[in-house]
Amino acid sequence: MSTSAEPSARLQGLALVLFTACGWGMAWPLSKYLLTMLPPYSMRAASSVLGCALAFAAAWWQRERIRPPPGHWPRIVLFALLNYGIFTTMTTWALNHLKASEAVTITYTIPVWAALFAWPILRERPTPAKLLALVLALGGVALLVGADTAQATWTKLPAAAMALTAAVTFGLGTVLGKQAPLRLPPTTAVAWQVLIGTAPMMVFACFEDPDWPALTPGGWAGILYIALVPMLLAYLAWFRALRLVPASVAATSVLISPVIGVLGSALFLGETFGAAQLAGLAMTLAGVALAARG
Repeated sequence: MSTSAEPSARLQGLALVLFTACGWGMAWPLSKYLLTMLPPYSMRAASSVLGCALAFAAAWWQRERIRPPPGHWPRIVLFALLNYGIFTTMTTWALNHLKASEAVTITYTIPVWAALFAWPILRERPTPAKLLALVLALGGVALLVGADTAQATWTKLPAAAMALTAAVTFGLGTVLGKQAPLRLPPTTAVAWQVLIGTAPMMVFACFEDPDWPALTPGGWAGILYIALVPMLLAYLAWFRALRLVPASVAATSVLISPVIGVLGSALFLGETFGAAQLAGLAMTLAGVALAARG
């Protein structure tokens, strides 16, 4: 019985990872499009508030326990900041100053940092392949940042650093989540993390002056998509997938996200890559794939 169920569970896990990867990947060019109509943190706060409301509504509809167990708050706050608050704040800044294709590629060095954090936290010693992965990924990021002659390299460094910081924090959150998972129902866990993680963006949004009446129907549809798919459904699919397939398999499969992000940026935003940028993209993805598999 268990033997026949294993292939089915693996297929279900892979399907969930693919859904997550596509949902997250399309969010990048769509967010870049929304930045043409709204200031960065107002845009992100709007989708976050809506996503939070949808998550709590879904948890209530599924009759999940909403209140966390006693003594669980410190870990909820930590995971919310690492997996959502710091991550989203940093990537929003990066996306506002980089091409969507550049921002998504740099951010998806996550498996490299997760592999490094797994050494001291999970006692998983990095292999030579994972160390090579770090060199490849960082070399690819350097090429991406320095290859665009239309924009001075030094002006892109802060945004690239923000994207890398987001990748590092999410990698740390992933490893800590493996070490001590939250004892909460899945939808409730996402809802609380989104709620707490939205706080930094709400603070930054208070200093912006968005023109909400100017937002087009397509813009509102974009905010709804980001709130529903990447922020709720994709996170639920990701956490479920981690229970069904090995983390290395999930990390490798989710590399479809930057590919989707790059293709979407080219198709919908008209972003182009030169030879050096394509080499940087290839090096970064190769490094991340090596970290995930090695």
